[in-house]
Amino acid sequence: MKLTFWGVRGSIPAPGPETVRYGGNTLCMELRTASGDLLIIDAGTGLAQLGNRLLGTAFGKGRGEAAIVLSHAHMDHIQGFPFFAPIYIPGNRFTIYGREKAPGRLEAIFEGQMNPHFSPVHSLKNLGASFDFESLSERAEVEACGLKLRCVTLPHGSTTALGFRIEEEGRSLCVATDVGYPEPGIPRKVIDFFHGADVLVHDCTYTPEDQAERSDRGFSSIEQAATVARRAEVGRLVMIHYDQDYSDEQVDTLRERCRGFLDGVGGAGIELIAAMEGMTIDV
Repeated sequence: MKLTFWGVRGSIPAPGPETVRYGGNTLCMELRTASGDLLIIDAGTGLAQLGNRLLGTAFGKGRGEAAIVLSHAHMDHIQGFPFFAPIYIPGNRFTIYGREKAPGRLEAIFEGQMNPHFSPVHSLKNLGASFDFESLSERAEVEACGLKLRCVTLPHGSTTALGFRIEEEGRSLCVATDVGYPEPGIPRKVIDFFHGADVLVHDCTYTPEDQAERSDRGFSSIEQAATVARRAEVGRLVMIHYDQDYSDEQVDTLRERCRGFLDGVGGAGIELIAAMEGMTIDV
C-alpha cells in the first residue's frame, strides 16, 4: 500500500506563507492498493487537489471507481467534497463509508452540503457520478477496494470519531485523525486495535501545554500520540491534524518534541514522520 497526504491540518484550512512546507489543507489521504485501487480517507479541502490530479486518469473519462471512508462528518473532514472534480463526471462511481447508524443519514449529511444556500449545484442527484452509502460497525470487517477494513470508536470531545485499521497482504495501516483521550487515560481497546500496526497515523494537534488548556476540544497532544504508539508497539508513527494556527516552524518543533517523548517512553525504535502535503509513504 502507498499512502499520500493531500491535507494534514485540523479544524479549518490554513493557507499562507507560514504553512507552505506542511500545507494548509484539511484532512485527506489517498491510499493505493497493490493493484492500484483507490481508497480515500476523509474528504477535507485536500480532496480538491487530489481530484484535480485524478482528472488525468480513468476518473477524467468517467471510468473511475473508488471508496471514501470518513472518520466523522465534522466540516474539516467533508468540506472538500463539493470541489472534488471527479464527482461531476458521469460514469464515475464512489462508495462512501461512515459511522452514521443508517446509510440514509450519512447520505443526508452530504446532501446538506449541496443545499442551495451553500452550493450552486443542488443535490447529489445532479452530480454526474453515482454514489453508494454504507455504515461501518465495530463488530464487522468490511472489504473495500480489496482491503480489509475495520473501525474503532474513538472519543472526540462531546462526540466520537472512527479510527481505522486497514490491512493488505500482511501489512497494516491504522488511522486516528481525531481523538481526545479522557481521564484516566487511553482505553485498552484502542491500544489493542492499533497493536502491531506497521504504520499508525495519529492526531498530533497540540503541544502538551496547549492540549491541557483545550482538552474539551477532543484532540491529542504529541505526548499522548507517542504514548499510544509505544504501548501499541507500532512500527512507524505519522503525525497529522496539526492545529491551524501552528506555523511550519512550530510543526518542526512538534516533531522534535514528539521524538523526545517517544524515546522517553521506550519507543526509540519507532520511526517518526511528520506528514506534509504531497508526501507519499509505503506501508
